[in-house]
Amino acid sequence: MTTPVHFDYIIIGNGLAGLQLALKLASDSYFKDKTIALIDPSEKNTNDKTWSFWETNPSQWDHLAYRSWQKAEVLTTNKNISLNLSPYSYKSIRAIDFYTEAKAQLQHHNNIHFIIEPVISVVEEKLIRVKTTNNTFTASHVFDSRLPESFSSEVKDHISIIQHFKGWVVTTENDAFDIDQVTMMDYRLKDGDQTSFIYVLPFSKTEALIEFTYFTEAVVDESIYDTYLKQYIKEYLNIDRYAIIETEMGQIPMTTYNFSKFNSGNITKIGTGGGWVKASTGYSFKHTEKKVAKIIENLKLGKRPSHGLFRRKYRFYDKVFLKVLQDENHKGEWIFKQFYDKNSVQTMFRFLDEESTFAEELKVMSSLFSWSFISAFFKTL
Repeated sequence: MTTPVHFDYIIIGNGLAGLQLALKLASDSYFKDKTIALIDPSEKNTNDKTWSFWETNPSQWDHLAYRSWQKAEVLTTNKNISLNLSPYSYKSIRAIDFYTEAKAQLQHHNNIHFIIEPVISVVEEKLIRVKTTNNTFTASHVFDSRLPESFSSEVKDHISIIQHFKGWVVTTENDAFDIDQVTMMDYRLKDGDQTSFIYVLPFSKTEALIEFTYFTEAVVDESIYDTYLKQYIKEYLNIDRYAIIETEMGQIPMTTYNFSKFNSGNITKIGTGGGWVKASTGYSFKHTEKKVAKIIENLKLGKRPSHGLFRRKYRFYDKVFLKVLQDENHKGEWIFKQFYDKNSVQTMFRFLDEESTFAEELKVMSSLFSWSFISAFFKTL
């Protein structure tokens, strides 16, 4: 099939946001006559990350879930908090499974084209001109998941925390993991006074993803993650013999940076490059699903695709939270202990999903009542 040079929509980046958007466009008959290109330098044929999220059943993602759990725990230095998640489930999807499924579905549509090339530039004229290493394409609208070029130089002027982590998928000879319960945060092993914790996803009694995660302003050397992972496995999981079968590392921006300023009538920033990562948690899977649905609604109503993607009050809540972490990074353990100890997990999930009532928001914020939050509140006004 010959690849055209002009498209109604070009999606730059075949990651979570780009593929979710393409799937929604492809499944809606309203867009059946629209030509769509997905441009990415990668074939997306490796398992480069794991997405975890909570949701109620049934879900369009159930068949892709590698594992799901109905129980969770948050462990602090002085309290263990057990969480019954019902009616929610905590789910995990391997990126390779999502990529494979999305590509298989999209390849059935003749109006969708995959272009495996790096994008060099995007120029907004009457038509948007997208230049790759080998070609130049035009589009009526471009959805761009790349981080803005100015982000790295401008982000220092905003409240910004990096969620950075390294994880090992390990296998053991004997049963070592509770397959019914995910460890969302374990603060018993920390790197000094920084907000850092262990995250454990048990895939079976003998296999689990174990990650050491930071919420800090600066990253650390890779060997630091290794040191804490080894210590946790030996001293807290009491495992002496294990094999590492997969490794993943990542950095997720948790920031008040205004990505929306890069949206125009003809270019919409999406995914991480559009500020779709929840600033206070780093979660993105379900937020992406909601924002994609809003874009589809806007397109069908003739509105700017980026219209109404963000709600101001939740951005303010995130800003206060990040300000506390920036000014007093050691408070992370206390914050999350208060979150899950003083509120039901269902309330917390609705709050973090930006679906809470005002009464629930008051309850959540009151559970964090302290001078640190009062100070952050007034600093961020």
